[in-house]
Amino acid sequence: MSIKTLFPTLVYVAPLQKAAAADLNRRLERECIQLASDDEAGVKWSARNYPGGFTSYGSQSRMHTVSPTFAALEARLDRHVRAYAAQLDFDLTGRELSMTDCWVNIMPQGVVHSLHLHPLSTISGTYYVRTPKGSAGLRLEDPRLDRFMGAPPRKADARERSRSWVTIPAERGQVVLFESWLRHEVPPNPALSERISISFNYSWY
Repeated sequence: MSIKTLFPTLVYVAPLQKAAAADLNRRLERECIQLASDDEAGVKWSARNYPGGFTSYGSQSRMHTVSPTFAALEARLDRHVRAYAAQLDFDLTGRELSMTDCWVNIMPQGVVHSLHLHPLSTISGTYYVRTPKGSAGLRLEDPRLDRFMGAPPRKADARERSRSWVTIPAERGQVVLFESWLRHEVPPNPALSERISISFNYSWY
């Protein structure tokens, strides 16, 4: 008898870099906090769509094109995206994956980011700038969930690969990449201070 693992959902998790990581992270954190103070359009958009938190998604969603610090982040993310694309066996002949969107998320205690996906993109991800103790992680949904029909529930101690939901812990300095069709959410943040992350999309041109 043999058991084959077919149609896997691959999620990439790695530290952003080794050299000069702390310095870049300090600059990113400073700019994220400053943006939340200066971005009036973002504050208004967040009040309607991201209650209690701040996101520049509706106002400044291409930070890599306006900030040298975010452009430096993009340059470091590029190699991770290339490595992930290789694991996915993507044939990128004649075209490449390029960052199209990059925005800031600041989640105080209790703020939630509801279940969603990133349409019209290829690879999406998050870089964690600040993760206070107890910060909410990234919760990923099994993409087959609506097709289970008569399947029994999974055991409480089911292996990670068999679970319907898997949470990737939020860790400062870490990159998480996933295919943009994968639905995900961030549950209410229990941490006492702000959780800061930078989200981004790569598209195939």
